[in-house]
Amino acid sequence: MSNMKRTEMKVGITIFTALILFFFIFGWAKNFSLNDNGKLLKVKFNTVAGLENGDIVTVNGVRKGIVNSITTKNNNAIVEIKFNDKVDLKKDATFNIMMLDLMGGKKITINAGNSSEGIDYGKIQTGIFAGDVATSMAMLSSVQNDLVDVIKEIKVSLNGINKLFSDSIFVQNTSETIKSVHSLTQNLNEVIIQNKHALNEIILNTKKLTEKTNNFIDSNQDEIKNTIENLNKTLQSSNNLINKLNKLNNEITNKENNIGKIIYDKKLVEDIKTSFSEIKKLVTTVNKQLEKEGLKVKADVDLF
Repeated sequence: MSNMKRTEMKVGITIFTALILFFFIFGWAKNFSLNDNGKLLKVKFNTVAGLENGDIVTVNGVRKGIVNSITTKNNNAIVEIKFNDKVDLKKDATFNIMMLDLMGGKKITINAGNSSEGIDYGKIQTGIFAGDVATSMAMLSSVQNDLVDVIKEIKVSLNGINKLFSDSIFVQNTSETIKSVHSLTQNLNEVIIQNKHALNEIILNTKKLTEKTNNFIDSNQDEIKNTIENLNKTLQSSNNLINKLNKLNNEITNKENNIGKIIYDKKLVEDIKTSFSEIKKLVTTVNKQLEKEGLKVKADVDLF
């Protein structure tokens, strides 16, 4: 009887231990915790592509939480993440939905960021869907017709290239062109080799000329500086003279001096014209009298 009790106790202890291990492993797998003090953070995605409650969340590759809930708002999916451990997310943290495995599972990967400012857990963050095999296949199917057209065009191009290279005349011309280029290269090499000494002398002479020029500039630095200063002074004096001439021209144009008044005073010009006309008449009269009887002067002077 005692043996049966011992056996029953062993079986009970074994079953109890197995249940504890089962619940422990199940809780670890589903991220259950008796101390429910984890932080909550909401992230907005344009699509979750099969993400479900309980899917894992990693921070810098380390499992730190689960998907607590998924709701929709304004054509976006709002995912609430529950962290089961202390996490240190920064303001520039990034959120991505990625494939968990090839069977189609999903997970959220978080890059904690490098900012000195921590993340605001009360604000809805924005994440992106990185894509998976199904998304890639859907994208591939959407551009299937374009790919077919591209392949057809590539095939046509390859056929044209094959026909081109199968043309004996084209191949011959290409071969002759390559031979000509090769011959030209050899001739250039021969010219360079034959004139190597001359080229060296040209380079040496150029170097010597450069050195002499530098020495001349160094030895006559003060004179060159004075010459440049004198040129600057001459240019400055020329500018001053031009400015004065411009000023004089403006004064003449605006009748601000006697020359301008004489040139641009219409009344004075008319008086001068009248005076010249009278003088011309007088000279004409005198000439006529001189030619005939001499100069006659009639004067009536009343002194008193």
